[in-house]
Amino acid sequence: MAAIALQVSHRHAGGWMRSGLIVLAWLVVGVMLVLPLAVVFAQALAKGWGVFVAALIDDDARDAMRLTLQVALIAVPANTVFGIAAAWAISHYRFAGRTWLEALIDLPFSVSPVVVGLVCVLAYGAHGWFGPWFAAHDIKVVFAVPGLVLVTVFVTFPFVARELIPVMQAHGGEEELAARTLGASGWQIFWRVSLPRVRWALLYGVLLCNARAMGEFGAVSVVSGHLPGVTSTLPLQVEQVYNGGSVSATTSAFALASLLALLTLVTLVVKRTLEWRHGGELAANARIAGERMP
Repeated sequence: MAAIALQVSHRHAGGWMRSGLIVLAWLVVGVMLVLPLAVVFAQALAKGWGVFVAALIDDDARDAMRLTLQVALIAVPANTVFGIAAAWAISHYRFAGRTWLEALIDLPFSVSPVVVGLVCVLAYGAHGWFGPWFAAHDIKVVFAVPGLVLVTVFVTFPFVARELIPVMQAHGGEEELAARTLGASGWQIFWRVSLPRVRWALLYGVLLCNARAMGEFGAVSVVSGHLPGVTSTLPLQVEQVYNGGSVSATTSAFALASLLALLTLVTLVVKRTLEWRHGGELAANARIAGERMP
């Protein structure tokens, strides 16, 4: 009887602990994530739809949106091409420096974006290592669009590659080898065999890469020069408008910030949809990849 009572007591204690952890998790998520998002949308619409729309159609705001899209349209495809190439090389071949390549792909995760911006200034600024050469050829990198693209490419570097590598490692190269044996060319193998197997992981990586590219602040803040209508992306425009100090400026800043928040929500919804529809497949691929790793 004492043993049964002790077992029941442990079950009750475990139930209380489980409930407490669940409540704590939801409390933290609510305070740290849900509440700030709610405040952003509430403040954005605090003065009505007229002020909200006026903030979005302002000339500087439209220029910031255009520049943000321009940078993302360059950085995301560039990292998509690199991610596919790096994932293919790492998953299909054994070569000297393979481990180092995998480690370097993760480097942007451990480096502060502000440091990335400073390194870009030191390398390509007017008094940097390559600055005089670029100046002599009338090429402007820092405080111009090329600098924004460079730092954005760096901070979004790992996303596509890190989604593709485990999936490609999980599938291996048996099907590609069979296709080659049957006479398929390299491009035919890639488009008809390899790419369809990783399409969901690729879409997932591109989605995360795009969200980070459009929301990046630290690195672009250093290299942009904060020139409204010229080098000010949407996150930088939010800061500049908010620092205006007036009530209308604050409302306009929250209106612009709501676009970034909406991007976050859309990314989250699409991400969860992909995980729901293909999460089992991706998890199985990751597990198989872990078993195949040397």
